Amino acid sequence: MVLRKLTGVFSIALVIGAASFAVAGVPDLFATTATTAAPVGVTPVLYNLPNGLGSTFALARTTSGVQDATITMIVSDGVAPVVNFSANDMWLEKEIVASTGNFIACTGGTTADVNTNASGVTTWAAPLRAGGWSTSKTIVVINGAALTSNTGLVLRHNSADINGDGNANLSDIPLFATDFSAGSNAFRSDLQFDGFVNLSDIPRLASGVGAVCP
Repeated sequence: MVLRKLTGVFSIALVIGAASFAVAGVPDLFATTATTAAPVGVTPVLYNLPNGLGSTFALARTTSGVQDATITMIVSDGVAPVVNFSANDMWLEKEIVASTGNFIACTGGTTADVNTNASGVTTWAAPLRAGGWSTSKTIVVINGAALTSNTGLVLRHNSADINGDGNANLSDIPLFATDFSAGSNAFRSDLQFDGFVNLSDIPRLASGVGAVCP
């Protein structure tokens, strides 16, 4: 009888302990979900500039053309939506994998568009203030911690700021010239993202020169 009572108390304690992990108004990294508008199996590329005059997410590209890559996130505390959660506390980062680029975000340059609404929803649709390039996944971060509901979003990045110093300037041109003269498909310089580094990339490089983080 004593053993049964102790077992019952222990079980109740476990239930209470598990319930305590859900804190009202505090985003739960597993219960919060983020997705892109791109179909499964499609890998869009977003063109960014440090001054925020790159592409909107709706105008991301694949080698087949334009592909909407808008990110939608539903923030939950594990029980209910988290309402009016600050956009400044939700941002994007590059997955850290060797040899997958030098993506860099300007201060506040990858935060969500708006605070969460009454359903806990926010988006990334406006252009980012960022430079460099990335062929790894895009990580969604809340309060400094990455979501655990997924392993990252399939979204890559490139920029006229090819060297990823936060400034698209003359120092980026030799890198582009090297890739262009080699007739390569180097991702970092395929700014139009059609699968080749060619004349179609030059207008983006030229118009991007001068873009710098605010």
